[in-house]
Amino acid sequence: QVRLVESGGGSVQAGGSLRLSCVHSGLTSSSTYMAWFRQTPGKGREGVALIFAGGSGTYYADSVKGRFTISQDSAKNTIYLQMNNLKAEDSAMYYCAADRRMGGDLMTPGRYSYWGQGTQVTVSS
Repeated sequence: QVRLVESGGGSVQAGGSLRLSCVHSGLTSSSTYMAWFRQTPGKGREGVALIFAGGSGTYYADSVKGRFTISQDSAKNTIYLQMNNLKAEDSAMYYCAADRRMGGDLMTPGRYSYWGQGTQVTVSS
């Protein structure tokens, strides 16, 4: 059974930093694509960052490039999203997602089979 559990959200002032964590079970990091998405009320989920199976590469949305970093610790079955220089527009519910399949648009929410429950990030300006 696959399970994803996010943590690390909270409230921070603009310019501050947060690190989100996603602990997964039932998956193997070497064969799983994992990503962070975010969603605000009334909008669809937006792909933020992804890490390729085995950590062979990463990809970021233009809106977070240079400020966010996705990483993984395979020994801890955990992926992280380090968020620096946060802006008010980064406020959202952040979700961890995972899938074993290759191919397709990996920044599309419909591409992922497994999701966590989300963690809220609020940035005040």
